[in-house]
Amino acid sequence: MRKKIVAGNWKMNLDLEGGRKLATEICAMIKEKPLSELPGNPEVAFFPPFVFITEVLKASEGTSGVSVGSQNIHQLEKGAYTGEVAAAMVKSCGATHTLIGHSERRAYFHEDDALLAKKVEQALNSGLTPVFCCGELLPEREAGNHFKVVKEQVEKGLFWLEKEQFEKVVIAYEPVWAIGTGVTASPEQAQEMHAFIRQIMAEKYDKVTAENISVLYGGSCNAQNAKELFSQPDVDGGLIGGASLKATDFFAIISSF
Repeated sequence: MRKKIVAGNWKMNLDLEGGRKLATEICAMIKEKPLSELPGNPEVAFFPPFVFITEVLKASEGTSGVSVGSQNIHQLEKGAYTGEVAAAMVKSCGATHTLIGHSERRAYFHEDDALLAKKVEQALNSGLTPVFCCGELLPEREAGNHFKVVKEQVEKGLFWLEKEQFEKVVIAYEPVWAIGTGVTASPEQAQEMHAFIRQIMAEKYDKVTAENISVLYGGSCNAQNAKELFSQPDVDGGLIGGASLKATDFFAIISSF
């Protein structure tokens, strides 16, 4: 049975003390109301900036069901790449996950599918769980190309993996037109795309594999709409942006299954 996951992508926000405080507050709420007692028994993942990872790990230590990941990794194992961070470095800090292919990385840093496939490989080789992001732009949806775009991103980024490798991946569908805009895909739109992603996974691998992969929704998911989104049969949680920066809002989303 696939996992329910709520992941908080902090992006380039907070300072060290702010990050420590946020993680501490959320973990205190979880300890008071354990994840195992919530419907869906969800897992929680924090994705802070690189420089906060070790402190966020300390703040979340002893909180069952909580993990920490990075927002990015480099596509190579090591080398003379000033300012970059390798997957093995992230893993050595105690993190277990990494985001790959977020729309902001694709747009602002021109990361293409071939590059993202290399990042997936580095993550898996280092023992990190890749949370692979995909999603269409507004013009692509308006033109009716949203399925084609997402299929191509998933195929090029992930479908080169052997089944045993693919089973270690989490997918996050984020319609780019809904990220940080306050506009959210309707529950029906989210379900439609999540079901489509599960369908192409089944066609590539098999139905059992497809049914066991967690597919998260991202794109202005918040405490007000999370319950309806998470009630969809193929939506397994959320990759949360702005709402993950407020402890009470984030915990409300965690409690929305």
